[in-house]
Amino acid sequence: MVLRGIGRVLANDEVKDGISERGGHPVEKRRMKQWFLRTTAYAERLLNDLDSLAWSDSLKEMQRNWIGRSKGALINFAFCSHPNLSPLQVFTTRPDTIFGVTFMVVAPEHELVAQITTPEQQADINQYITYVKSRSDRDRLADVKTVTSCFTGATSQPPRQ
Repeated sequence: MVLRGIGRVLANDEVKDGISERGGHPVEKRRMKQWFLRTTAYAERLLNDLDSLAWSDSLKEMQRNWIGRSKGALINFAFCSHPNLSPLQVFTTRPDTIFGVTFMVVAPEHELVAQITTPEQQADINQYITYVKSRSDRDRLADVKTVTSCFTGATSQPPRQ
């Protein structure tokens, strides 16, 4: 994602409350082509090769924690409200608690949001996405005590036993 204000790419510190600091123009996030490294595909190799490095034990431990490999299960939740969609796959380290799930959260930027939003919820979702796009990543991460969300209208169920 990239922050854009009047045709310019901006850094997070140039945006305050969804407005560009210099010109006072509204800022929005837009998708941008970029590269990502999927370190999870190499986690085992990265962890094993740490032992061969001539680094301090504390630095190796920091790297192990950063790589953060977890063991768990992938569980598919079918959409009751959208039976033609592929199930939502969720990773959990505690599959024994799966039947206690009361809701799931999908990032507002996720492409699935457009597919699962019901017509009744469309206006609310559009307004919420506009609000989220106006906030910088720094603002979103700093404000962890205030959780916001918007119901898409989609319902789901865990797999049957």
